[in-house]
Amino acid sequence: MSQAVNTQLRTAQEIIKDARIAQAPNGICYTTMGEVMLPSDDLERIVGAVPHAIAAALERKAFYFVPLTIGEGDKTLIAERFDGPPPEGAICHRNIESGNSQCVFISTRLLDERFAIAFEFYINVGHAFVEKAGISDEFTDLVWTQASGNTRGETSLDAFEFRKQALAGGSGRVDEKAKSEYVSAAFSDAIAIYMLSLCLDVDYYELRERDYALLAPAALAERLKKIAELFPPNAGFQFNIFYKRRA
Repeated sequence: MSQAVNTQLRTAQEIIKDARIAQAPNGICYTTMGEVMLPSDDLERIVGAVPHAIAAALERKAFYFVPLTIGEGDKTLIAERFDGPPPEGAICHRNIESGNSQCVFISTRLLDERFAIAFEFYINVGHAFVEKAGISDEFTDLVWTQASGNTRGETSLDAFEFRKQALAGGSGRVDEKAKSEYVSAAFSDAIAIYMLSLCLDVDYYELRERDYALLAPAALAERLKKIAELFPPNAGFQFNIFYKRRA
């Protein structure tokens, strides 16, 4: 494997021990290690887009932007640079428990470009926030009204599958466990997409996946507006939704 990535591999614990952690103005703790191929200004903006109210819930968590993370069972290896195709076991991210903290390793070279790196980071932030802070009642009401009204599509495969399970009973019966999982997934997704839109100009169709239909534009806009109400942008960031006119 070391030949495949053409560099010495280090364990995640070695990286955690050696890394110098920075704290962004919003409170997010992060660092880089190795050839991440992402300008520091871009990374600062990606991290800085996380609203203060969300960042405050992520105490005892640090994000490590590294070239490549490799999972070998319970063992996690880090390549500080690599050449050629990614080796077997390469993963987009890996969560590592260290003492009373959690360290999240994000593979910048596997994701390759700014959009993908930012979205991977925001997805991790969104899930971590929901796990810690729970789900907004206002968002729950909105998203369940959409689902019950048979709004087309969803924001992720998890949300799509849980929504199907929640409504599979028919005759108005709802699987409450699946509903809870669905709303949690949809909330995490919406937070991630919202933060991505603060950092970059996002074309709606860049979010499209092959395994499920993308959520209808008007429904996604409603969700993102609700997230913006709950978590206003930090200074220097703006939230806007623009609609293209049909020719």
